[in-house]
Amino acid sequence: MTQMPNLVPAYAEIFLALSGLLLLMVGVFRKTDPVRGVARLAILAFSVAGVLVLTTNAVAVTTFSGMFAVNAFTSFAKLLVLLGGGFAVFLMLPWAKNEGIARFELPVVMVFAVLGMMMMISANDLISLYVGLELQSLSLYVLAAFHRGNLRATEAGVKYFILGALASGLLLYGSSLIYGFAGTTSFVGLASALSSAQENVGVIVGMVFVISGLAFKISAVPFHMWTPDVYEGSPTPVTAFFSVAPKIAALCLFLRILVGPFDDLMFQWRQVLIVICVASMLWGAVAAIAQSNIKRLMAYSSIGHVGYALIGLVAATPEGARGMIYYMLIYLFMNVGTFAVILSMRVKDRYVEGVNDLSGLSKTNPAIALALTVLMFSMAGIPPLAGFFGKYFVFVAAINAGLIPLAVIGVLSSVIGAYYYLRLIKIMYFDEAGEGLDKPDLSTGVVMGVCALAVVVFILVPEPMLAGADAAAAALFQG
Repeated sequence: MTQMPNLVPAYAEIFLALSGLLLLMVGVFRKTDPVRGVARLAILAFSVAGVLVLTTNAVAVTTFSGMFAVNAFTSFAKLLVLLGGGFAVFLMLPWAKNEGIARFELPVVMVFAVLGMMMMISANDLISLYVGLELQSLSLYVLAAFHRGNLRATEAGVKYFILGALASGLLLYGSSLIYGFAGTTSFVGLASALSSAQENVGVIVGMVFVISGLAFKISAVPFHMWTPDVYEGSPTPVTAFFSVAPKIAALCLFLRILVGPFDDLMFQWRQVLIVICVASMLWGAVAAIAQSNIKRLMAYSSIGHVGYALIGLVAATPEGARGMIYYMLIYLFMNVGTFAVILSMRVKDRYVEGVNDLSGLSKTNPAIALALTVLMFSMAGIPPLAGFFGKYFVFVAAINAGLIPLAVIGVLSSVIGAYYYLRLIKIMYFDEAGEGLDKPDLSTGVVMGVCALAVVVFILVPEPMLAGADAAAAALFQG
């Protein structure tokens, strides 16, 4: 008789899956204002899932025949993804109202996307990894093209789908090569096989394909082609979601795979990642300078930030893992806060996205200007804001791992990238004021304020965040 798997470690995922199905029913049968009701229930579902993660994932456990693993690292990563999903749904409410898109399916699809990301993070086998990745990807394709009446959104959805399908194919092909040469898809089995065997060219080739597939998900160069168009064309709350949750999930999965089953092939994968890392930092810094659309500017900014976060992975040490985790935590608040500002860019009830639409904002709406200033200084890595410490930790980890040239390139690209962040501040404070922006919606203003405040609070009370990142990194390397 087959033994029932231990369901406790997967309570959060099971709850989200059931919540998604229940929210579909609520949306169908609710007669009045289904969007607002379903969105609030989605935020509640994320909150309950967060509590379940904290209570059921405290101890390292594997279940479902070793295909699903939880520990302090997966818990921390899942909480970040849930937070990103909650912020995105919160920002979606005023946008849906202003755009006249009363479709309850939007928060429901976000719930299933977050479910896929959580499954990815806890995947302990190449098969369960792929299942989680595809659940996330299919949901994101729908989200990108959700605004069907908008030509740019439809174009973004098609581009994302075609390139995403290619990336999924690369990852699946790499997984099949790894299975063919190593004889297993289990992370534990792969670690054992690769530590006891001689260098296996087939596994290395398969690993490169897997890295390529995951690099697409985090929009790292040279797999970044989709990012500017999808960021620009997708609904802004969806773009905010794209910019944080999928990236955090894929980066954490990257970390789990490369320092786990492929740890013995570190010399090989480090070479590939150094190239990706350097290219992402430099291209993200240079390409954003010429952008006049703020969403495209943020797309290139996210490419650069992925490059900085990857420095912690390239270091392949507990210190590097801690730096990368802490960086993603800071990045979450910086990016969500910035997109909240972008969502508040409305003139006479019409959304605007031009960088020059911020002209003289400090005179017409000083509160929004102050929030964006704090966020831009943090993104540029100006001390003593939180963004500075995020970069500091990954650069120090690289230096201690003997990767001094990589840290130097990171500092130089950060200096170049500071130009376009400071340019936004200059436009707000020193250019002639144009037509003032409309008063922001309450929920948008709350998210903007919370994120800007969080960037400052990190300076004053860093211990809880650093302690969480330390525990997560320690669990990763112990596991």
